[in-house]
Amino acid sequence: MKTPVVFTPQVEDVKPEEGDTVDQMKQSFTHILDTTSNDYGHGVRAVHAKAHGIIRGKLKVHDNLPPELAQGLFARGGEYDAVGRISTNPGDILDDAIGLPRGFALKVIGVEGDRLSGSEGDATQDFVMANAPVFTAPTADAFAKNLKMLAATTDRMEGGKKLLSGILRGIEATLETVGIESPTLQTLGGAKPVHPLGETYYSQTPFRYGAHIAKFSLAPVSPALTQLTGDTVNTHGRPDALREVVREVMIEQGGQWELRVQLNHDLEAMPIEDATAEWSEEDSPYITVATFTAPPQISWQDGQTNAIDDALSYSIWHGLAAHRPLGNINRARKDTYRFSADYRGRVNGCPMHEPREMAELP
Repeated sequence: MKTPVVFTPQVEDVKPEEGDTVDQMKQSFTHILDTTSNDYGHGVRAVHAKAHGIIRGKLKVHDNLPPELAQGLFARGGEYDAVGRISTNPGDILDDAIGLPRGFALKVIGVEGDRLSGSEGDATQDFVMANAPVFTAPTADAFAKNLKMLAATTDRMEGGKKLLSGILRGIEATLETVGIESPTLQTLGGAKPVHPLGETYYSQTPFRYGAHIAKFSLAPVSPALTQLTGDTVNTHGRPDALREVVREVMIEQGGQWELRVQLNHDLEAMPIEDATAEWSEEDSPYITVATFTAPPQISWQDGQTNAIDDALSYSIWHGLAAHRPLGNINRARKDTYRFSADYRGRVNGCPMHEPREMAELP
């Protein structure tokens, strides 16, 4: 096995114009948040507004990991409360017939240690992932341009979005027959309506991993979930179809996922600043470091789960200094994600705070 790259601050290339990019992103977030809070009379997230399930369980860090994997949160075996949130990426709450990428955010509770700036005094570690191995934009500047386009389409005109989604899905399906996938088309509505519980999710961007550098993934492993991999959901006439299918499986079966780590072995082949660069799994496979197990439960109940969803705020900057987010995309997400959470808390009259134990959630 190749020797993992040793983390130093010099692995990042911070540009002087990054502050301007963050300001542009905040402007887009403001437009999205103003639009949606007026539409709904309630504050929702600027991205990943619609949840399809809130899943409570336990994250068990495996015992006796090799030294290069026994880092940060994973330095020693142990068990933590954790709560997952399955979502799709727009800032407005849309009919599930619009085909969009899936997200899975996992909050680990009761994590002690040196904290990231802005996360002092908290005891959580968040992992924010999507069902594709790489990000849709290579840099924060390109991300800001995509976000501006997303902001311009944030409204309640679902009919046009459904029509566009059908067209884009047809184009994407044609590309896939010749081995090509387009993250841009998928983000705009051309993604297949895959079952969220059968998907593998990826951090997409790199993080410090104690003495090293890594990306994360969350992969379904229990039979109730793996049998859903590749399945599509019939969303016709079912605006909340994904909540329904997730709820059915979670009530009857629960589920189990593996949290995995892909160590960086070569900064040129596995760059830090290009979020669209896929790190070769042949050169560095994902290795399991922990297991997230969720018992059978009701993953969504209208009128009840909404309150839990409102109380939760996920950010890659909630966590340990040992897992510092790396790269310009991640640096840009720090202030913008906090801006979105603060806006939502202000509109809803309930400031965000990180739970220190599961019992604090509604």
